[in-house]
Amino acid sequence: MELIINGTNMTVPSSIKTVTDLIDHLNLKSPVIIVEHNEKILQKGEHAHTMIEDGDKIEFVQFVGGG
Repeated sequence: MELIINGTNMTVPSSIKTVTDLIDHLNLKSPVIIVEHNEKILQKGEHAHTMIEDGDKIEFVQFVGGG
């Protein structure tokens, strides 16, 4: 399946069905991840129920600490 993730074309396995599956596949571990799916910002509770389809545009924003 072809997705646009943070502006980059990526191929991911067709077994990825939801935003949560994609987060797990990409090994994103930040406690706070903002997800935009096809230009709609998702609430965290929507990740497990939002289906991913070929051609979708996904943006991830992670907050990191530092000094």
